[in-house]
Amino acid sequence: MTATMNISLPESLKSFVDERVKSRGYGSHSEYLRDLVRKDELEAAKDKMRSLLMEGLNSPPGRPWDEVKSDLLHRAQRHPTA
Repeated sequence: MTATMNISLPESLKSFVDERVKSRGYGSHSEYLRDLVRKDELEAAKDKMRSLLMEGLNSPPGRPWDEVKSDLLHRAQRHPTA
């Protein structure tokens, strides 16, 4: 489903958008604006990933895999599934 959005731009920005649509081969103003929004969405995702990576790097060290695996196996033996 596609939603419709109406925007108001000052003449100088509208002229800029008109030129971009023409010079970059976009089929319409909507196509150009969708492309801008997608690029911004990608940048937001990159920012989120950077934030999560920094959070991980700044977190205390985790437990060694062998220790985690041993705990999980022990729990599974105590509570077998049917």
